[in-house]
Amino acid sequence: MNILIVGPSWVGDMVMAQTLFQCLKQRHPQCEIDVLAPEWSRPILERMPEVRKALSFPLGHGALELATRRRIGKSLAGQYDQAILLPNSLKSALVPFFAGIPKRTGWRGEFRYGLLNDVRTLDKERYPLMIERFMALAYEPNADLPKPYPRPSLQIDPVTREAALAKFGLTLDRPVLVLCPGAEFGEAKRWPSEHYAKVAEARIREGWQVWLFGSKNDHAVGEDIRARLIPGLREESVNLSGGTSLAEAIDLMSCADSVVSNDSGLMHVAAALNRPLVAVYGSTSPGFTPPLAEHVEIVRLGLDCSPCFDRTCRFGHYNCLRQLMPDAVNDALQRLQGSVVEVH
Repeated sequence: MNILIVGPSWVGDMVMAQTLFQCLKQRHPQCEIDVLAPEWSRPILERMPEVRKALSFPLGHGALELATRRRIGKSLAGQYDQAILLPNSLKSALVPFFAGIPKRTGWRGEFRYGLLNDVRTLDKERYPLMIERFMALAYEPNADLPKPYPRPSLQIDPVTREAALAKFGLTLDRPVLVLCPGAEFGEAKRWPSEHYAKVAEARIREGWQVWLFGSKNDHAVGEDIRARLIPGLREESVNLSGGTSLAEAIDLMSCADSVVSNDSGLMHVAAALNRPLVAVYGSTSPGFTPPLAEHVEIVRLGLDCSPCFDRTCRFGHYNCLRQLMPDAVNDALQRLQGSVVEVH
């Protein structure tokens, strides 16, 4: 049985999609799973043992380009028994339709009748978590999902990890604190730089080193955090934001002894690497997309105005993040100290 998954467009969602792949393998141990997704997601998919192939989808988020979708669909004709669509858009249903895949499964959305022939109606109360909505597509409609739920688990090749360490001149002679201070979603997910700097300072004074990760857009934030460290401490930190590929970032993050992250894609990567993780929440809630790992501390204030899920604070104060003090994160890191997790 060959199954084509049309994957999501965000790092965190792609990590959480592994729960669907795990469920499919439990139901159909001999099935082969290929994932059609943006090229950036290849390093994530290549670290999921359930996935046979990552198929690069060349179109940007939101682009229709009907002729290109038809061409891709025709190129996949006759190869798959089922397609499962994780996005709810009409566009995402076109390639499986053009490919003539016999069973095309997905949640109802954006006028997809005819394009899908196994249309599910989502009961948000039955499936409140995103992973439940992914996993449910592996089973018959309204099925009870087997528990315990699977957790994403990215597999690291020691050879590529050693190559990444050598490339960036990094050593593991001291414990590593990874900081992920960015968030593509917007400012209302970003814990302030000065708070991150206080956490970095406390760990460096205890003999740790600090690695900062993120996209090119996060490089300036990383530099701001480092600039707040006094000379002598600043040299024990390195800003890798925008300097690594996603593949290198994943491999290097697997070396972390602890991670502090905003609610972001890298938070889900850290969880899938089973790193001890402190997740900082402001405008969003762990009720829909929590980090799925054993050693997790969630830190949030829970103000009356949060979660608002806005990209920017409607009141302009960002108190859900600004008033969340570094001591709360340092205390959470201390609680995680007892949970030493082997790098795998």
